[in-house]
Amino acid sequence: METTTPHATADPKRRPALGKGIESLLGPRQQTAPAPEASGKPLEIPLDRIDPNPSQTRTTFDELKLAELAQSIAATGVVQPIVVREAPGGRYQLIVGERRWRASQVAGKTTIPAIVRHVSDEQAMEMTIVENLQRADLNPMEQARAYERLAREFKLTQEQMAQRTGKDRTSVANFLRLLKLPDGVQSLVESGELSFGHARALLALDSPERIAAAAGKVVALAMSVRQTETYIQGLLNPESKPKKSAATAAAQDPNVREAQDLLQRRLGLRVHIEDKKGKGRVIIEYAGVDDFDAILAALGES
Repeated sequence: METTTPHATADPKRRPALGKGIESLLGPRQQTAPAPEASGKPLEIPLDRIDPNPSQTRTTFDELKLAELAQSIAATGVVQPIVVREAPGGRYQLIVGERRWRASQVAGKTTIPAIVRHVSDEQAMEMTIVENLQRADLNPMEQARAYERLAREFKLTQEQMAQRTGKDRTSVANFLRLLKLPDGVQSLVESGELSFGHARALLALDSPERIAAAAGKVVALAMSVRQTETYIQGLLNPESKPKKSAATAAAQDPNVREAQDLLQRRLGLRVHIEDKKGKGRVIIEYAGVDDFDAILAALGES
């Protein structure tokens, strides 16, 4: 990797550019005086001198997996050093590696290998959030809140967040839409009682009350994602509507109906296709900017 040296005339008060990715933030930095951490060599730091990261995105830790990691650390040690930064009073603050830090305590270790980085509050926060989003074991709501925080704290667009984390924009948009779920339904997603697929299907409904009621039924009946999608389509398109005659309802071609249902499942939005002998229009209903962005993302727009 090519390393560039900052110009000596650079303004020291200039805010560091955000969003260069965790790889660049973890890269080598020039120091006025040589130090072990500047060379990238890990130090053995006492566990009790390390404080948790207040910007940590992860809110739940699987106890079984933590115990398995602790067992591995007890046997072979910490393979990958954690990343910290200096804090007042001779202490350190975690940036990356909270599971390793917690598991080391469970394993009875007194020190842990750590690389010290000299980064600002903003850089440390971005590194923590991006590193967590690049992992596969955050629950959907943790991911949604992490993306929301990147957008709020750093004013990043969905496209920029996708580039930072190696995800596609459609995925980012879909995670952000989970924040529109009622709090109770978000809790069900966070606990694993509802999956990301369940949540996407529920978002096609037009009110928090309907979403909450449908979510309760999905959980009570232990519906699969496919069953949930079928159930939601039934709510959106009941066989009989007061203002729509049976003749009109029966006139929709089965292929058109199937395409309509597919679009609704993919977008998580209400879709209606009006078709007359191969000509017509597709109507997609959206309730806000996030929904509109999701439509653009699904169409491959940047």
